[in-house]
Amino acid sequence: MRLFKCQACGQIVHFENTLCEKCGHALAYLPTATRITAIEPEGDAFKALAAPDKPFRLCDNFRHGSCNWLIEADAPETLCLCCRHNRTIPDISLDENAAAWRKIEWAKHRLFYSLLRLELPLATKLEQPETGLAFDFLADIAEHGPKVMTGHDNGLITIALKEADDAERERSRVAMHEPYRTLLGHFRHEIGHYFWDRLVRDGQKLEPCRALFGDDTLDYGQALQRHYNEGAPADWPSRFVTAYATMHPWEDFAETWAHYLHLIDTLETAAAFGLSTRPRVAEGEELDASVDFDPYRTQPFDRLTESWLPLTIALNSLNRSMGQADLYPFVLSTPALEKLAFVHALVHPDAPQ
Repeated sequence: MRLFKCQACGQIVHFENTLCEKCGHALAYLPTATRITAIEPEGDAFKALAAPDKPFRLCDNFRHGSCNWLIEADAPETLCLCCRHNRTIPDISLDENAAAWRKIEWAKHRLFYSLLRLELPLATKLEQPETGLAFDFLADIAEHGPKVMTGHDNGLITIALKEADDAERERSRVAMHEPYRTLLGHFRHEIGHYFWDRLVRDGQKLEPCRALFGDDTLDYGQALQRHYNEGAPADWPSRFVTAYATMHPWEDFAETWAHYLHLIDTLETAAAFGLSTRPRVAEGEELDASVDFDPYRTQPFDRLTESWLPLTIALNSLNRSMGQADLYPFVLSTPALEKLAFVHALVHPDAPQ
């Protein structure tokens, strides 16, 4: 994620901000310019200081505290590029549902920041019923009834509302022996299934994908049952990015896709802060890194990993100094890196190898 500043006073502001605490200007995100902008009322619309030549409106979900994105004033839509993908939201007349939905939306907006930066296809289900993307955010109906399951089905991503409950999500993480479980992680994983459909299956990349990830025609239900009965194979760290990735080639791809988004977005944040690593105790330069490039733009994959691996060592060490778990509790084996390189090539087909 980039750093942003208020155009009115120069104060550093952040992606979710709606108000500059220094000068009092209202703030909004302008997705077409990838910038947070100070805004000023102009008739029935707003003037964006970052793009003053045309008027804008706020997304209709701004009134619910779940969005700060702008739309061009003459656009027919009332929802922004991100929110218009919603098919179902919970009953937000209930305060607990509204609070959970806001958390989910902010995670989804961070996902869409990355997808738009990568210029990936993002048609809605209304625009393209067969291949478009939509989201359902659902609460369990009854305490002892069927539970909502987070997942993906033919372009429809469902996120269980309970995942916005930090305590509930942590209980699930521990019960499932996961080192990492976040709302943003859920979005990045489930969107990986969607882009497997769009970029692998529909993009005529099945054979090279199967060569790395395995045969996706294997029965998914049987693979799921086997995984929960037997767990991951003991040698999974030598071949997969996570234990869950061992369940089925589709899950291996989705987990790898999620980690690719983790990688590039964290590297962009590091670049925005001018972070570099040069450990004083290291004898060589293998842990030296300086993130002085845009990881969202076309780069050789090796350039990303040369910075990522030293950066995660530094970030994990900082977390441990605060008594926290590792920020990135994963080790990327050579086969996992090859799979990440495959995702990189899907996203950037013109990237130098």
